[in-house]
Amino acid sequence: MPATQALDAEALFRAAYENRYTWDENFPGFTAKVTLIEGDRQYQGQVKVSRDYSVEVSGIEDEQVRESLYNQLRDVIVHRKRNSFEAAHGKNTFQVGETDASGAVEICVSGDAMGSNYKVRDNQIVYVSRVMGRVAFAITHRAALDTGSGYISTNYVAVFRNPQTNEVLRQMEFEDTYVPVGNYYLMSRQVVHTHENGQTSTVEIHFDDLQLLAD
Repeated sequence: MPATQALDAEALFRAAYENRYTWDENFPGFTAKVTLIEGDRQYQGQVKVSRDYSVEVSGIEDEQVRESLYNQLRDVIVHRKRNSFEAAHGKNTFQVGETDASGAVEICVSGDAMGSNYKVRDNQIVYVSRVMGRVAFAITHRAALDTGSGYISTNYVAVFRNPQTNEVLRQMEFEDTYVPVGNYYLMSRQVVHTHENGQTSTVEIHFDDLQLLAD
């Protein structure tokens, strides 16, 4: 592989990676009232995300719902937490792959334990493919919010497969809404449509009374 191609692939991916919206080192954390709606069931409680990105969910007695909400918040926060390109990808090497009909350029990664591959278009990461143990997943990004300080994916689809048979195990579509609170964008709503075993379910989560924590 020519050295220039490797450099171009890394530069292309680095630019998109660093264009993601993340919370800065002064992020104070926040609290919110949370409402989770699933079918005809509704649960209300409180959430707190601390400066160190730890998550607390309270006021919801159903342990399964509380744990599901906790895990969902953790997934959201992973993408908002700032991490340098060197720390995340410094040990990896990159190679340009195919360009698809939408103009997205495939970025093939070597050195990543999870075997990640990406696609980049318009300075955004629009596709992620990984294998984690017994599950392979691919995330396709459909829409994004331009915050002026980076982009946030607001509509994306995750497809989970059996890596041996390529059988689709589950598909999830996410619709995320973010609002500015002080100097930060925080999630105010998330709708998740899950298709699994021939069944479709929808969970809607609202975060109201968003308040940044005092320093």
